[in-house]
Amino acid sequence: MRLAGRVAVVSGAAGGIGSAIALALAREGARIGAIDIDREGSEAVAAELRENDTEALALHADLSRREDVEAALEAIRERFGRVDIAVSGIAYEEHTPLLAAEADAIRKSLEITALSAFHLCQLSAREMVERGEGGKIILINSLHAIAPFAGTIGYNMAEAALRQLGRSMAHELAPHRINVNLIEPGWIDTPGERQWHSDTQLRELGSRLPWGRLGTPNDIAHGVVYLASPEADYVTGTSLRIDGGLLASMPRLPTLEETGDEDP
Repeated sequence: MRLAGRVAVVSGAAGGIGSAIALALAREGARIGAIDIDREGSEAVAAELRENDTEALALHADLSRREDVEAALEAIRERFGRVDIAVSGIAYEEHTPLLAAEADAIRKSLEITALSAFHLCQLSAREMVERGEGGKIILINSLHAIAPFAGTIGYNMAEAALRQLGRSMAHELAPHRINVNLIEPGWIDTPGERQWHSDTQLRELGSRLPWGRLGTPNDIAHGVVYLASPEADYVTGTSLRIDGGLLASMPRLPTLEETGDEDP
């Protein structure tokens, strides 16, 4: 197993992409600290991990509160003695047109999506640097960081901040042999998406993607396992896009031959 003996902390582990990541890392031998504001959800994931012979600790925390993150990481250190892998996987998205957006909603998206990642990653990195054995930090980003999706201004801003956070950390932490990378999921079938769309709508939307379906949480988890593994030791400061070709399907301009125009 590629991650035997490693300790991974996963935020947003109670469900969706986060729980899939925790389970995938555990299958590769990692011990898991599962952090989420959803206490019952994180405990359920930890219980499932323990049933499969993985050491796991469930932790309840509001990751936008630094003191909660500090307490969670201290509990993980007391239980496992170290943190080798930190995965930041929470975000807050609100569907509101630009002209109707409220400042409080923008602030909430920034705090939950970007500031929580800063807390988890900075505090984890400090321990990794002090221990002097390197480490892996992985941020679950979004295509919203680079594509201006309408109606989600706060989420767009927060994901762009998260992208720069990851790249900045990669630059500063490289001398300490701490790899920092991002994953950009495309359209993923998660409980969050089901707040906005029905099963029928999601199947129809997925059929329009180049790959013919929406992504799954496991698609993202496989990417996290790779970035957390020794095989990715020379990979840092990059974004791994897992979107089934979504951005590749953006409208293309016609060629001169197609339009019938003459080359000037």
